[in-house]
Amino acid sequence: MNATVIAVALSLVSAAAYASAAVAQARLAGRTEPGAGVLRLLGRGAWWSAVALNAGGALLHVAALKYGPLTLVQPLGALTLVAAVPLGARAAGRRVTRTEWRGTILTLLGLGALLMTAGGAAPHETLSLPEALAVGAGTMAVVAGLGRPGARPGLRHAAASGITSGVASALTQTLTVSVTDHTGPLFSWRLVVVALLVSAFAMSGLLLSQTAYRGGLGAPLAVVTLANPVAAAAIGLALLGERLQGGATSLLLALLGTAAAVRGVILLSRAQARTSAPGDRAVAAPVPPAGPPSRVVTGSRATAGGRVLRPELELDRVPVGGS
Repeated sequence: MNATVIAVALSLVSAAAYASAAVAQARLAGRTEPGAGVLRLLGRGAWWSAVALNAGGALLHVAALKYGPLTLVQPLGALTLVAAVPLGARAAGRRVTRTEWRGTILTLLGLGALLMTAGGAAPHETLSLPEALAVGAGTMAVVAGLGRPGARPGLRHAAASGITSGVASALTQTLTVSVTDHTGPLFSWRLVVVALLVSAFAMSGLLLSQTAYRGGLGAPLAVVTLANPVAAAAIGLALLGERLQGGATSLLLALLGTAAAVRGVILLSRAQARTSAPGDRAVAAPVPPAGPPSRVVTGSRATAGGRVLRPELELDRVPVGGS
């Protein structure tokens, strides 16, 4: 079995785990009073089941980054939205809407086109210490710019969340490949710095996502889901030697696939926003973790395109529970 097949298979199972966790969290949110505290959740088995599913999804995403390039693995984080549609509809006792079907089909077609163009070789190159520091500094500058006071803070914070999550995934890949390839010392300044950056960006993605969703879920969720793979793929193409296969024809196919996936994600996000509107808690569909996040384990949710695992602390929204 070649590296590409392994990476895709791990990404698919990871997305299914994230989607299942979102459904469990949504059902738990529907049975929890809005004023209940987070500590109350610790005594519930459903909460720990969701935590286990999220952690499993994060580990599978990290494993996928070992076998596949960022341009292949990270866009597959959008499959979490796709998988959550039928699971959420079944849990809510309703049928999948026409908008959700359109979004699902467009997302799958777009991702299929991207899979045909992405480089399939297992990653071998990693970020050097200067490159990791430059990526970290550049990301902090972009996040600072997006976090400034002004209009539409939800969308700007959502973009910042997706970018930090995607960067965390790229750094996670460097960490994973360096440790598993045994090409250097297990403990070095480079790996320590990269690990610290991963933790910092994972937590930043979590906090930014919390603020992004205050004004609603539809548009911010789409922005997070799309910004994540774009940031990770940019690092892969610019610094890690990743390339698209097939020349100009491949580039055109990749652009068409990206456009289709973007449209599909937007449709799914709008559908999720409508079904999770306040006052409709009993039939609310789950909102999956935005991303892949990067999907590094952070608290109760991992980051991966992934999507970062994001614990949602507002129990009157779904899900309860940070790429």
